[in-house]
Amino acid sequence: MLRHEFQPGKLVAGLFLAAAGVLYAGDAGGLWVTEWFAVIPLVTFGLILAGVVAGVNGAIRRRRGAGRRNTADPGPDISG
Repeated sequence: MLRHEFQPGKLVAGLFLAAAGVLYAGDAGGLWVTEWFAVIPLVTFGLILAGVVAGVNGAIRRRRGAGRRNTADPGPDISG
C-alpha cells in the first residue's frame, strides 16, 4: 500500500459529517426525532473547524519544511 500524508482537516470533516449521518439514521430508525434544521449548525461548525485545522496543519508543514531540503530528488542533471 502506498503511504500518504496525514490530513487532519479531512478527518475532522469526516467525523462531523458521520455524526450528522448518525443523527439522521437514528431519526429514520425511530430511535429519536431529529428536526431537519438541527444538522445545519453541526455540519457548518465541522466544516469551519476542518478548515482551521487544515490551515494550521499547512502552516506547520511549511514551517518545518523550510529548513529541510528534499534529498530524495536530486534535481535535473545539468552536467551536460
